[in-house]
Amino acid sequence: MKITRGKIPKPKKTIIYGPEGIGKSSLAAKWPDPVFIDTEDSTKEMDVARLPAPSSWQMILDEVTYIRDHPDCKTLVIDTADRAQQYAIDSILKEKQISGIEDIGYGKGYVYVFEKFGKLLNLLDEVVDRGIHVVITAHATMRKFEQPDELGAYDRWEMKLVQSKNCNTSALLREWADMVLFCNYKTHTVTEDKEGKKKKAVGSGQRVMYTTHHSCWDAKNRYSLPDELPLEWEAIEHIFAENVQKTAKNDKKPQKTAIKEEKAENSGQTTPPPDEEVRPKSGQEPKKEETGNQPSAPDPAKPDELDPRIPKALRDLMIAHNVQPIFIKDVVAARGYYPEDMEIWDYDKDFIDGCLVAAWDQVYEMIKERSAPDTDNPFNIPFDGEKELK
Repeated sequence: MKITRGKIPKPKKTIIYGPEGIGKSSLAAKWPDPVFIDTEDSTKEMDVARLPAPSSWQMILDEVTYIRDHPDCKTLVIDTADRAQQYAIDSILKEKQISGIEDIGYGKGYVYVFEKFGKLLNLLDEVVDRGIHVVITAHATMRKFEQPDELGAYDRWEMKLVQSKNCNTSALLREWADMVLFCNYKTHTVTEDKEGKKKKAVGSGQRVMYTTHHSCWDAKNRYSLPDELPLEWEAIEHIFAENVQKTAKNDKKPQKTAIKEEKAENSGQTTPPPDEEVRPKSGQEPKKEETGNQPSAPDPAKPDELDPRIPKALRDLMIAHNVQPIFIKDVVAARGYYPEDMEIWDYDKDFIDGCLVAAWDQVYEMIKERSAPDTDNPFNIPFDGEKELK
């Protein structure tokens, strides 16, 4: 055992919630080098990096996994939690083949939602362990609240997420986060009569964020922030300065580049900038990469390469994993659901949603098994998804 002392710099886990249009996404975009998983198409007017818009719960998990395995950014933003929650509910409905979450039993359906969000947060913890900040935004809603030891109920702002006796997704997110920021327009009350009994709320239009718990909203922070701050990145930027400094110290030049520069320095020559194109010598043809006779996988940046008649949720997963239609048809036919010569878009919609999309992990594993080099490959071609796995 070893005892450690002092602060341990680590990426921050942050929740930003508030009413619509307050500026949650704009604030999250100020985090260091962010990449958005935009579930609501709310960043289309913003100059930010983003992954493809998810169309299913499985696709959200896949995109988070991609960032975990390819930590090429400094911040991952999920915008928003309440839309992601709806994808989780849709996934459960397809898995159970029911029309409503309450059909599972009173309160039991939301337990499944709670469990799915728990798995997502565990995956996000792995992203944090790779040195990446995580920000989750959520809309706010007004709910009646009554404490057991108080008389009467009052209104308070809460995240627009599932809340039941055995399932409180909002509480799960608050416990997971290092910082919960509630954003709202600042208001104050003024009296309208001489006796001071009649009052009304007046807004100044100033946007603020609250950082500590209040009877009217949930908030918290671990960085000794003031209770109220202007809704500006500069108000919390200093929290991330320690991480930025640590990253700067760890930034080292690649070994090959350092060796090249050293050789150039000793010989009195200068090396071209890294971004400068290296041209072949005169009379020398540039080498072309051999592609062989392997079929090209669909380009994730060009979703139209897959037939648009394939339902979008399934098409997105196929593109993300480089799965060609021939592999889907083989797995479906092997299980006896539909003949192999039947087109995917002719499958029953409930089958696509409930078996292919909702159980994509199992489908994907079957495709890998049937296409492995040491098995009887029915196509005699390599599985393009293996490139991603390697």
